[in-house]
Amino acid sequence: SHLKLVGRQEELAAARAARLDLLLPEEPGFLEADPGEDTCTVSQGDIAAAVDIASAAKHFELRLEQFGPYRLDYTRPGRHLLLGGRRGHVAALDWQTKTLMCEINVMETVTDVAWLHAETMFAVAQRRWLYVYDNQGVELNCLKRFPGVLRMQFLPYHFLLATASETGFLQYLDVSVGKEVAATCTRGGRLAVMAQNPANAVVHLGHSNGTVTLWSPNVKEPLVRMLCHRGAIRALAVDRSGTYMATAGLDRKLQLFDLRTYRPLHALVLPQGAAHLDFSQRGLLAAACADVVQVRPSPSLPRKPYLCHRLPLPAHGLRFCPYEDVLGAGHGAGFTSLLVPGAGEANFDALENNPYRSRKQRQEWEVKALLEKIPAELITLDPTCLDRVDTASMEQKRQEKIQRLGFDPHAKAKFRPRRKAKGGSSAGSLLRRKRKVAHEEQRRQQQQQQQRQHRAAP
Repeated sequence: SHLKLVGRQEELAAARAARLDLLLPEEPGFLEADPGEDTCTVSQGDIAAAVDIASAAKHFELRLEQFGPYRLDYTRPGRHLLLGGRRGHVAALDWQTKTLMCEINVMETVTDVAWLHAETMFAVAQRRWLYVYDNQGVELNCLKRFPGVLRMQFLPYHFLLATASETGFLQYLDVSVGKEVAATCTRGGRLAVMAQNPANAVVHLGHSNGTVTLWSPNVKEPLVRMLCHRGAIRALAVDRSGTYMATAGLDRKLQLFDLRTYRPLHALVLPQGAAHLDFSQRGLLAAACADVVQVRPSPSLPRKPYLCHRLPLPAHGLRFCPYEDVLGAGHGAGFTSLLVPGAGEANFDALENNPYRSRKQRQEWEVKALLEKIPAELITLDPTCLDRVDTASMEQKRQEKIQRLGFDPHAKAKFRPRRKAKGGSSAGSLLRRKRKVAHEEQRRQQQQQQQRQHRAAP
């Protein structure tokens, strides 16, 4: 009966989604080659010349040779871009209008950058500690409990900033209250490869022994440990649905795993190996092999790429822009914005991520997101288990409570006859009244048992 109910709910959801498709104004783009031509041979100049002026303006390059190589991050609405150079240069800008929000030099090595819940704050992992700045470049906090951070991932629905350090520690910071939620020693050495599963907020870490571990802030041991490569893990990415995970190792293999069965689906040997991976919203997989960026559709993962582009210098960061057909690549010579038709989701939910929201709308969204913040204790490998009742644990807690109190507080109270005047409370009268109540309870139980047998009969 439960499976039938779930099936009916899925059919109803599919029917409603099909009716609402008429309200979606935009359609996803694609790249179609001429007969006898491969799409991987189409250059960025050809794509920019064939699209409209607004889309062609999204292909640009920033020449920043002095402070590179650069790491990058986009906000969830996809409007703002954050750049962090290895030699201390940090810049935040509205990349569509090319408006610079702030630009600072921290005079220290920068290992990673990440936007927080909104475009008003961002985190910068510097050589010693973790720093938080606002969109004007003003330092808000210096977190000395987070030393030597190499990689960061922000969990938007939990307001958690997950950090991986060079000493092998995985730490979680609740940015809404500014407190450390959990700190776990992974015993896996230097943590330079990190990704998050957008579906269940589980953090994936890649290790030097070729394994990938899945972590939750509630458990001190890895939820899953997967042997993915014969060499060290170089790059890691999880798609939007949380179904597929792509890994790249020192053995020059690019593998795609199914996270439902934890088994490999496809494997591909690349000439130079991939150092950076990222999934787009529509399932395209981008891999940076030295100074060449290749884009392939998943989960088929064909040998011939969908698009190919050569950068001036080897890539140091790779990220798809949400709700745009844009792939950002940070390298030693600066930053390059590439056009990838069919990468972004064409329609956005204005109540969830609105690229055109005003300041007042952003403030209202922030208040609503804080009220709906999911506690860190609910991060599990299978989110569907949260609506199930653990009967064994409930019975165990009930027995522990009985032993602690000496009686069962939920048990039915024993019947005590009310005292009556004029001989109504004699010993014989009290005994007859108790037997009458006991017989009524026994009669009610027998009637319920007969009704169940009658319903079970064919």
